[in-house]
Amino acid sequence: MTAANPALPFTSSVPAPAAQLVGQLRALAVRALPRMYIPERRLFAFRLRKQGDGVVQEGVSLRYTATVLIGLAEESPGTVARVLGGETLERVGQQLATELAGEGDPGAVALSLWGFVATSHPGRETARRRLEELLRVPAPMPTVELAWAVTALSLPDAPAMPGLRDDLAARLMGSFDPHTGIFAHVTGGGGGLRSHVSCFADLVYPIYALSKYHAATGDGQALEAAKRCAERTCALQGEDGQWWWHYDVRTGSVVETYPVYSVHQDSMAPMALLALAEVGPAHLDPIWRGLEWLERSPELAGGSLIDRAADLVWRKVARREPNRTARVVQALASRAHPRLRVPALDTLLPPGSIDFEDRPYHMAWILHAFPPRWERALAARPEAG
Repeated sequence: MTAANPALPFTSSVPAPAAQLVGQLRALAVRALPRMYIPERRLFAFRLRKQGDGVVQEGVSLRYTATVLIGLAEESPGTVARVLGGETLERVGQQLATELAGEGDPGAVALSLWGFVATSHPGRETARRRLEELLRVPAPMPTVELAWAVTALSLPDAPAMPGLRDDLAARLMGSFDPHTGIFAHVTGGGGGLRSHVSCFADLVYPIYALSKYHAATGDGQALEAAKRCAERTCALQGEDGQWWWHYDVRTGSVVETYPVYSVHQDSMAPMALLALAEVGPAHLDPIWRGLEWLERSPELAGGSLIDRAADLVWRKVARREPNRTARVVQALASRAHPRLRVPALDTLLPPGSIDFEDRPYHMAWILHAFPPRWERALAARPEAG
Protein backbone atom coordinates (compact mmCIF):
# COMPACT_ATOMS: atom_id res chain seq x y z
CA MET A 1 0.00 0.00 0.00
CA THR A 2 1.13 3.51 -0.72
CA ALA A 3 2.69 5.36 2.21
CA ALA A 4 1.33 8.77 3.22
CA ASN A 5 3.15 11.50 5.12
CA PRO A 6 6.28 9.43 5.88
CA ALA A 7 8.18 12.34 7.44
CA LEU A 8 7.93 11.01 10.98
CA PRO A 9 10.70 13.24 12.38
CA PHE A 10 8.12 16.05 12.32
CA THR A 11 6.35 14.35 15.21
CA SER A 12 9.08 15.61 17.54
CA SER A 13 7.69 19.13 17.19
CA VAL A 14 4.07 18.27 18.01
CA PRO A 15 2.98 19.97 21.26
CA ALA A 16 1.68 17.51 23.83
CA PRO A 17 -1.96 18.77 23.69
CA ALA A 18 -1.98 18.47 19.89
CA ALA A 19 -0.47 14.97 20.07
CA GLN A 20 -3.18 13.92 22.51
CA LEU A 21 -5.89 15.39 20.31
CA VAL A 22 -4.55 13.61 17.22
CA GLY A 23 -4.87 10.29 19.04
CA GLN A 24 -8.39 11.12 20.18
CA LEU A 25 -9.47 12.17 16.68
CA ARG A 26 -8.06 9.01 15.12
CA ALA A 27 -9.95 6.87 17.61
CA LEU A 28 -13.14 8.87 17.05
CA ALA A 29 -12.81 8.47 13.26
CA VAL A 30 -12.55 4.69 13.59
CA ARG A 31 -15.70 4.68 15.72
CA ALA A 32 -17.65 7.08 13.50
CA LEU A 33 -16.98 5.53 10.10
CA PRO A 34 -18.93 2.28 10.71
CA ARG A 35 -22.02 4.41 11.35
CA MET A 36 -21.55 5.98 7.91
CA TYR A 37 -21.16 2.68 6.05
CA ILE A 38 -24.03 1.11 4.09
CA PRO A 39 -23.24 -2.64 4.19
CA GLU A 40 -25.91 -3.71 1.69
CA ARG A 41 -24.46 -1.28 -0.87
CA ARG A 42 -20.80 -1.69 0.13
CA LEU A 43 -20.59 2.09 -0.15
CA PHE A 44 -20.51 5.01 2.27
CA ALA A 45 -23.30 7.44 3.00
CA PHE A 46 -23.22 11.11 2.14
CA ARG A 47 -23.49 12.17 5.77
CA LEU A 48 -24.75 11.68 9.28
CA ARG A 49 -27.09 14.46 10.39
CA LYS A 50 -28.44 15.30 13.82
CA GLN A 51 -32.20 14.84 13.99
CA GLY A 52 -33.95 15.40 17.28
CA ASP A 53 -32.11 13.47 19.95
CA GLY A 54 -30.49 11.13 17.45
CA VAL A 55 -28.41 10.98 14.29
CA VAL A 56 -29.65 9.77 10.89
CA GLN A 57 -27.74 8.48 7.90
CA GLU A 58 -28.47 10.16 4.56
CA GLY A 59 -27.60 9.53 0.93
CA VAL A 60 -24.74 7.65 -0.70
CA SER A 61 -21.49 8.99 -2.14
CA LEU A 62 -18.92 7.51 -4.50
CA ARG A 63 -16.53 10.35 -3.69
CA TYR A 64 -16.70 9.69 0.01
CA THR A 65 -16.36 5.93 -0.48
CA ALA A 66 -13.17 6.57 -2.46
CA THR A 67 -11.89 8.89 0.25
CA VAL A 68 -12.46 6.21 2.88
CA LEU A 69 -10.32 3.81 0.82
CA ILE A 70 -7.54 6.41 0.98
CA GLY A 71 -8.02 6.89 4.70
CA LEU A 72 -7.97 3.15 5.44
CA ALA A 73 -4.99 2.37 3.18
CA GLU A 74 -2.47 2.30 6.04
CA GLU A 75 -4.76 0.97 8.76
CA SER A 76 -4.46 -2.52 10.23
CA PRO A 77 -6.68 -5.34 8.96
CA GLY A 78 -8.49 -5.24 12.30
CA THR A 79 -9.31 -1.55 11.95
CA VAL A 80 -10.46 -2.05 8.37
CA ALA A 81 -12.73 -4.93 9.39
CA ARG A 82 -14.16 -2.85 12.22
CA VAL A 83 -14.96 0.07 9.94
CA LEU A 84 -16.42 -2.12 7.20
CA GLY A 85 -18.33 -4.50 9.45
CA GLY A 86 -16.15 -7.45 8.47
CA GLU A 87 -16.08 -6.54 4.78
CA THR A 88 -12.75 -6.10 2.96
CA LEU A 89 -11.22 -3.15 1.12
CA GLU A 90 -11.01 -5.37 -1.94
CA ARG A 91 -14.77 -5.95 -2.09
CA VAL A 92 -15.66 -2.33 -1.32
CA GLY A 93 -13.19 -1.26 -3.98
CA GLN A 94 -14.75 -3.68 -6.46
CA GLN A 95 -18.18 -2.21 -5.80
CA LEU A 96 -16.76 1.27 -6.32
CA ALA A 97 -15.12 0.18 -9.59
CA THR A 98 -18.46 -1.24 -10.78
CA GLU A 99 -20.21 2.02 -9.94
CA LEU A 100 -17.63 3.99 -11.96
CA ALA A 101 -18.73 2.49 -15.27
CA GLY A 102 -20.03 5.46 -17.23
CA GLU A 103 -19.48 7.82 -14.27
CA GLY A 104 -19.34 11.41 -15.54
CA ASP A 105 -17.99 13.05 -12.39
CA PRO A 106 -14.21 13.59 -12.82
CA GLY A 107 -13.87 14.23 -9.10
CA ALA A 108 -15.34 10.85 -8.17
CA VAL A 109 -13.15 9.12 -10.75
CA ALA A 110 -9.97 10.92 -9.64
CA LEU A 111 -10.57 10.15 -5.97
CA SER A 112 -11.35 6.54 -6.85
CA LEU A 113 -8.09 6.21 -8.77
CA TRP A 114 -6.26 7.68 -5.79
CA GLY A 115 -8.00 5.18 -3.49
CA PHE A 116 -7.28 2.23 -5.78
CA VAL A 117 -3.60 3.15 -6.05
CA ALA A 118 -3.33 3.64 -2.28
CA THR A 119 -4.82 0.20 -1.62
CA SER A 120 -3.17 -1.59 -4.59
CA HIS A 121 -6.62 -2.45 -5.92
CA PRO A 122 -7.10 -3.70 -9.51
CA GLY A 123 -9.95 -1.24 -9.94
CA ARG A 124 -7.31 1.36 -10.70
CA GLU A 125 -7.32 0.26 -14.35
CA THR A 126 -11.06 0.98 -14.63
CA ALA A 127 -10.55 4.38 -13.00
CA ARG A 128 -7.51 5.13 -15.14
CA ARG A 129 -9.39 4.53 -18.38
CA ARG A 130 -12.38 6.55 -17.24
CA LEU A 131 -10.22 9.44 -16.06
CA GLU A 132 -8.39 9.54 -19.36
CA GLU A 133 -11.69 9.63 -21.23
CA LEU A 134 -12.98 12.51 -19.11
CA LEU A 135 -9.85 14.67 -18.99
CA ARG A 136 -8.03 14.24 -22.30
CA VAL A 137 -9.82 17.25 -23.82
CA PRO A 138 -8.97 20.49 -21.96
CA ALA A 139 -12.02 22.23 -20.54
CA PRO A 140 -12.80 24.44 -17.54
CA MET A 141 -12.64 22.26 -14.46
CA PRO A 142 -12.86 22.77 -10.70
CA THR A 143 -9.37 23.19 -9.31
CA VAL A 144 -10.06 20.73 -6.49
CA GLU A 145 -10.96 17.92 -8.88
CA LEU A 146 -7.91 18.63 -11.04
CA ALA A 147 -5.70 18.48 -7.94
CA TRP A 148 -7.14 15.08 -7.01
CA ALA A 149 -6.31 13.78 -10.49
CA VAL A 150 -2.73 15.10 -10.31
CA THR A 151 -2.33 13.48 -6.89
CA ALA A 152 -3.64 10.11 -8.08
CA LEU A 153 -1.24 10.08 -11.04
CA SER A 154 1.76 11.21 -8.96
CA LEU A 155 1.74 8.47 -6.32
CA PRO A 156 4.62 5.97 -6.42
CA ASP A 157 2.42 3.08 -7.61
CA ALA A 158 0.24 5.15 -9.97
CA PRO A 159 -0.44 3.96 -13.52
CA ALA A 160 2.23 5.15 -15.95
CA MET A 161 0.49 8.05 -17.67
CA PRO A 162 3.20 10.76 -17.74
CA GLY A 163 1.63 12.62 -20.66
CA LEU A 164 -1.74 13.05 -18.98
CA ARG A 165 -0.18 13.63 -15.56
CA ASP A 166 2.12 16.38 -16.82
CA ASP A 167 -0.67 18.01 -18.82
CA LEU A 168 -2.99 18.07 -15.80
CA ALA A 169 -0.22 19.41 -13.56
CA ALA A 170 0.43 22.19 -16.08
CA ARG A 171 -3.25 23.06 -16.09
CA LEU A 172 -3.27 23.14 -12.30
CA MET A 173 -0.23 25.40 -12.16
CA GLY A 174 -1.86 27.58 -14.80
CA SER A 175 -4.64 28.39 -12.34
CA PHE A 176 -2.11 29.76 -9.83
CA ASP A 177 -1.44 33.48 -9.47
CA PRO A 178 2.21 33.81 -8.36
CA HIS A 179 1.68 37.43 -7.35
CA THR A 180 -1.07 36.67 -4.82
CA GLY A 181 -0.25 33.07 -3.96
CA ILE A 182 -3.83 31.91 -4.62
CA PHE A 183 -5.27 29.29 -6.96
CA ALA A 184 -8.44 30.04 -8.94
CA HIS A 185 -11.62 28.15 -8.13
CA VAL A 186 -11.97 26.92 -11.71
CA THR A 187 -9.17 26.24 -14.16
CA GLY A 188 -9.60 27.49 -17.69
CA GLY A 189 -11.93 30.39 -16.87
CA GLY A 190 -15.54 30.64 -15.80
CA GLY A 191 -17.19 31.45 -12.50
CA GLY A 192 -19.30 34.53 -13.28
CA LEU A 193 -19.62 37.22 -10.63
CA ARG A 194 -17.70 35.07 -8.15
CA SER A 195 -14.87 34.13 -10.52
CA HIS A 196 -12.40 36.04 -8.34
CA VAL A 197 -13.30 34.00 -5.23
CA SER A 198 -11.53 30.80 -4.20
CA CYS A 199 -12.27 28.63 -1.20
CA PHE A 200 -9.91 26.95 1.24
CA ALA A 201 -10.11 23.64 -0.61
CA ASP A 202 -8.81 25.39 -3.75
CA LEU A 203 -5.61 26.10 -1.82
CA VAL A 204 -4.87 22.96 0.19
CA TYR A 205 -5.57 20.29 -2.42
CA PRO A 206 -3.22 21.93 -4.98
CA ILE A 207 -0.53 22.29 -2.29
CA TYR A 208 -0.86 18.56 -1.62
CA ALA A 209 -1.03 17.58 -5.30
CA LEU A 210 1.93 19.66 -6.46
CA SER A 211 4.02 18.47 -3.54
CA LYS A 212 3.36 14.88 -4.62
CA TYR A 213 3.95 15.81 -8.26
CA HIS A 214 7.29 17.40 -7.37
CA ALA A 215 8.26 14.30 -5.41
CA ALA A 216 7.50 12.18 -8.49
CA THR A 217 9.11 14.41 -11.12
CA GLY A 218 11.39 16.95 -9.47
CA ASP A 219 9.44 19.76 -11.15
CA GLY A 220 10.64 23.02 -9.58
CA GLN A 221 7.70 25.10 -10.79
CA ALA A 222 5.30 22.78 -9.01
CA LEU A 223 7.22 23.05 -5.76
CA GLU A 224 7.41 26.83 -6.03
CA ALA A 225 3.64 27.13 -6.52
CA ALA A 226 2.98 24.84 -3.54
CA LYS A 227 5.44 26.83 -1.40
CA ARG A 228 4.00 30.22 -2.33
CA CYS A 229 0.42 29.11 -1.75
CA ALA A 230 1.29 27.56 1.62
CA GLU A 231 3.09 30.73 2.71
CA ARG A 232 0.12 32.88 1.78
CA THR A 233 -2.44 30.53 3.30
CA CYS A 234 -0.56 30.36 6.61
CA ALA A 235 -0.08 34.13 6.65
CA LEU A 236 -3.86 34.55 6.41
CA GLN A 237 -4.69 32.09 9.19
CA GLY A 238 -6.96 33.56 11.85
CA GLU A 239 -5.64 34.89 15.12
CA ASP A 240 -7.07 31.91 16.98
CA GLY A 241 -5.98 29.32 14.41
CA GLN A 242 -8.99 29.46 12.08
CA TRP A 243 -8.52 28.47 8.46
CA TRP A 244 -10.77 30.96 6.69
CA TRP A 245 -13.16 30.09 3.90
CA HIS A 246 -13.08 32.50 0.91
CA TYR A 247 -10.11 34.26 -0.73
CA ASP A 248 -9.61 36.82 -3.52
CA VAL A 249 -7.41 35.46 -6.31
CA ARG A 250 -6.59 39.02 -7.47
CA THR A 251 -5.27 40.34 -4.16
CA GLY A 252 -4.46 37.30 -2.03
CA SER A 253 -6.74 38.57 0.74
CA VAL A 254 -9.61 37.01 2.67
CA VAL A 255 -13.03 37.76 1.17
CA GLU A 256 -15.15 36.09 3.85
CA THR A 257 -14.01 34.31 6.98
CA TYR A 258 -16.94 32.06 7.88
CA PRO A 259 -17.89 29.30 8.01
CA VAL A 260 -14.87 27.62 9.59
CA TYR A 261 -14.94 23.89 8.82
CA SER A 262 -13.67 21.29 11.25
CA VAL A 263 -12.22 19.18 8.41
CA HIS A 264 -9.99 22.10 7.44
CA GLN A 265 -8.65 22.35 10.97
CA ASP A 266 -7.89 18.72 11.78
CA SER A 267 -7.06 17.09 8.45
CA MET A 268 -7.08 19.06 5.20
CA ALA A 269 -4.61 21.73 6.32
CA PRO A 270 -2.37 19.17 8.07
CA MET A 271 -2.27 16.76 5.13
CA ALA A 272 -1.37 19.55 2.68
CA LEU A 273 1.25 21.22 4.85
CA LEU A 274 2.82 17.91 5.87
CA ALA A 275 3.00 16.80 2.23
CA LEU A 276 4.83 20.02 1.42
CA ALA A 277 7.13 19.54 4.42
CA GLU A 278 8.28 16.22 2.92
CA VAL A 279 9.76 18.01 -0.11
CA GLY A 280 10.09 21.67 0.94
CA PRO A 281 9.57 24.07 3.82
CA ALA A 282 7.71 23.00 6.95
CA HIS A 283 4.80 25.06 8.30
CA LEU A 284 4.14 23.15 11.50
CA ASP A 285 2.99 25.77 13.99
CA PRO A 286 -0.09 26.66 11.91
CA ILE A 287 -1.12 22.99 12.01
CA TRP A 288 -1.00 22.89 15.79
CA ARG A 289 -2.80 26.23 16.04
CA GLY A 290 -5.56 24.89 13.83
CA LEU A 291 -5.98 21.90 16.12
CA GLU A 292 -6.10 24.19 19.14
CA TRP A 293 -8.99 26.10 17.58
CA LEU A 294 -10.90 22.85 17.08
CA GLU A 295 -10.45 21.95 20.73
CA ARG A 296 -11.48 25.38 22.02
CA SER A 297 -13.32 27.69 19.61
CA PRO A 298 -13.85 31.31 20.71
CA GLU A 299 -16.90 31.48 18.44
CA LEU A 300 -18.44 28.81 20.67
CA ALA A 301 -17.36 30.53 23.90
CA GLY A 302 -14.52 28.07 24.27
CA GLY A 303 -16.64 25.10 23.24
CA SER A 304 -15.79 22.67 20.48
CA LEU A 305 -17.16 21.06 17.35
CA ILE A 306 -15.87 17.79 18.79
CA ASP A 307 -18.97 16.28 20.36
CA ARG A 308 -17.71 13.49 22.57
CA ALA A 309 -21.21 12.54 23.65
CA ALA A 310 -22.33 12.06 20.03
CA ASP A 311 -18.90 10.64 19.12
CA LEU A 312 -18.76 12.88 16.05
CA VAL A 313 -17.10 16.09 14.91
CA TRP A 314 -19.71 18.53 13.67
CA ARG A 315 -19.11 20.06 10.27
CA LYS A 316 -18.63 23.79 10.83
CA VAL A 317 -19.15 27.01 12.75
CA ALA A 318 -21.08 29.47 10.61
CA ARG A 319 -22.65 32.88 10.92
CA ARG A 320 -26.19 33.24 12.17
CA GLU A 321 -27.55 34.34 8.81
CA PRO A 322 -30.22 33.50 6.22
CA ASN A 323 -29.23 31.95 2.91
CA ARG A 324 -25.45 32.48 3.15
CA THR A 325 -25.98 36.22 3.06
CA ALA A 326 -22.47 37.20 4.17
CA ARG A 327 -20.72 35.15 1.49
CA VAL A 328 -22.85 36.60 -1.28
CA VAL A 329 -22.58 40.17 -0.01
CA GLN A 330 -18.81 40.01 0.46
CA ALA A 331 -18.30 38.38 -2.93
CA LEU A 332 -20.31 41.09 -4.66
CA ALA A 333 -18.60 43.87 -2.72
CA SER A 334 -15.13 42.56 -3.53
CA ARG A 335 -16.18 42.14 -7.14
CA ALA A 336 -17.03 45.84 -7.31
CA HIS A 337 -13.59 46.72 -5.90
CA PRO A 338 -10.82 44.33 -4.76
CA ARG A 339 -10.43 46.07 -1.40
CA LEU A 340 -14.10 46.67 -0.69
CA ARG A 341 -15.69 44.69 2.17
CA VAL A 342 -18.97 45.10 4.03
CA PRO A 343 -17.99 46.17 7.57
CA ALA A 344 -19.28 44.97 10.93
CA LEU A 345 -20.50 41.58 9.72
CA ASP A 346 -19.22 39.92 12.89
CA THR A 347 -21.61 42.18 14.80
CA LEU A 348 -24.54 42.04 12.39
CA LEU A 349 -24.19 38.34 11.56
CA PRO A 350 -22.14 36.86 14.41
CA PRO A 351 -20.49 33.46 14.06
CA GLY A 352 -21.61 30.74 16.42
CA SER A 353 -24.10 28.58 14.55
CA ILE A 354 -23.14 24.89 14.39
CA ASP A 355 -23.85 22.70 11.37
CA PHE A 356 -24.81 19.42 13.01
CA GLU A 357 -23.64 16.95 10.41
CA ASP A 358 -20.53 14.84 9.85
CA ARG A 359 -19.32 13.25 6.61
CA PRO A 360 -17.21 10.17 5.82
CA TYR A 361 -14.52 12.11 3.97
CA HIS A 362 -13.79 14.11 7.11
CA MET A 363 -13.13 10.99 9.17
CA ALA A 364 -11.11 9.49 6.31
CA TRP A 365 -8.91 12.56 5.95
CA ILE A 366 -8.12 12.44 9.68
CA LEU A 367 -6.77 8.91 9.23
CA HIS A 368 -4.87 9.91 6.10
CA ALA A 369 -3.35 13.06 7.59
CA PHE A 370 -2.24 11.23 10.75
CA PRO A 371 -1.80 7.54 9.85
CA PRO A 372 -0.87 4.84 12.38
CA ARG A 373 2.86 5.53 11.99
CA TRP A 374 2.27 9.03 13.35
CA GLU A 375 0.39 7.68 16.35
CA ARG A 376 3.18 5.19 17.08
CA ALA A 377 5.85 7.88 16.73
CA LEU A 378 3.95 10.22 19.04
CA ALA A 379 3.54 7.47 21.63
CA ALA A 380 7.25 6.69 21.47
CA ARG A 381 8.38 10.21 22.34
CA PRO A 382 10.15 10.44 25.72
CA GLU A 383 7.55 12.84 27.13
CA ALA A 384 4.78 10.37 26.19
CA GLY A 385 6.20 7.80 28.55
